Amino acid sequence: MFKKVLIANRGEIALRIQRACRELGIKSVVVYSEADRDAKYVRLADEAVCIGPAPSAQSYLSMPAIIATAEVTDAEAIHPGYGFLSENADFAERVERSGFTFIGPTPESIRLMGDKVSAKQAMIRAGVPCVPGSEGALPEDPKEIIRIARSVGYPVIIKAAGGGGGRGMRVVHTEAALVHAVQTTRAEAGAAFGNPEVYMEKFLENPRHVEIQVLADTFKNAVWLGERDCSMQRRHQKIIEEAPAPGIPRRIIEKVGDRCAAACKKMGYRGAGTFEFLYENGEFYFIEMNTRVQVEHPVTELVTGIDIVQQQIRIAAGEKLPFTQRQIEMRGHAIECRINAEDPIKFTPSPGRITMWHAPGGPGVRVDSHAYTNYFVPPNYDSMIGKIIVHGDTREQALARMRIALSETVVEGIQTNIPLHRELMADAKFIEGGTSIHYLEGWMAAHKR
Repeated sequence: MFKKVLIANRGEIALRIQRACRELGIKSVVVYSEADRDAKYVRLADEAVCIGPAPSAQSYLSMPAIIATAEVTDAEAIHPGYGFLSENADFAERVERSGFTFIGPTPESIRLMGDKVSAKQAMIRAGVPCVPGSEGALPEDPKEIIRIARSVGYPVIIKAAGGGGGRGMRVVHTEAALVHAVQTTRAEAGAAFGNPEVYMEKFLENPRHVEIQVLADTFKNAVWLGERDCSMQRRHQKIIEEAPAPGIPRRIIEKVGDRCAAACKKMGYRGAGTFEFLYENGEFYFIEMNTRVQVEHPVTELVTGIDIVQQQIRIAAGEKLPFTQRQIEMRGHAIECRINAEDPIKFTPSPGRITMWHAPGGPGVRVDSHAYTNYFVPPNYDSMIGKIIVHGDTREQALARMRIALSETVVEGIQTNIPLHRELMADAKFIEGGTSIHYLEGWMAAHKR
């Protein structure tokens, strides 16, 4: 096992990794920007090193600064968390070439799954169900693009091969708009991701977003840890997640879960990962794989009892998975609400000083947050300041516990999206379960938000 791990991230995930390290008896090194000097995880770290000013490009995205810090602190491994450099294959490669262990997949796996075209082709070869669409990147010939669209059937969606986070997508409903949409998406993809390749998929009208959590070690063992429903989204950004997914037959989940685990074995995957799917009319369709720990990993931890972050570290240290697929059991129901520092109506960021912070408690309640009273939320990064996660024997109990937790939460000095969460926890359709990825946008329009 490692003696010292460098945490190359910030916010709640830096604190989450730090806690996992402490439980394993590992010392942690935290890197931080000048804007995060007073963060909780910086104060709690065994060692903390400032690597640059507030802009991410000069701190959390600076590969030389992070690797140099690992060298001077004698860290043995680097955990990238999520976001920033977590899915950067070049970073993973540089970490390992510098003599450190990257707590995550191989650079080859990150590259394969980071390109949506190659990822889809790999999933087709592994037998994972995919959305009907082009076999690879779209050609330049407009006539061929039109032919492909006709074979897929309208509406279609044009996606950037190197995109993510809801960017680089354009829905096309008519043939007249197709070629221009492809050209525009190509230009945007080249500017945003450095890769102008785009591909086409059938656009599903009212799908749910369901994902499968996997773990794989270096001994060709791979398991899946159930599923999460992440359909409550705004502008392709998740705000509520839950496990298991309401209303989906277990036999269907088990079939796709087994295929995901088999795909991990086939491509030699290691560490934690998430297969993301659209689910509609009883069918799963692969859309992408995230080669890192997810923001929403706590709901899976609560229903399986497995510490995913600790398993990431153990796998990177060369240990075998301590359980088989048959030993994994789903118990109860978990729900997570992402707490963002933002205007609950306009959704504009609300940085500033938190003058009062009171986190909820009680049976089945977990709070993952780096916030505290007098903490200053910097304007430089993502607006998420924490997550409230609850677990209950049933979904109904979990919903009740989340309502209580949200009612107990106090955040003063800045605005947050807690009022939105309180309304959604009382919404009849959400309580019923099974809403599509478009539900929240329609809900907000109906409530004039």
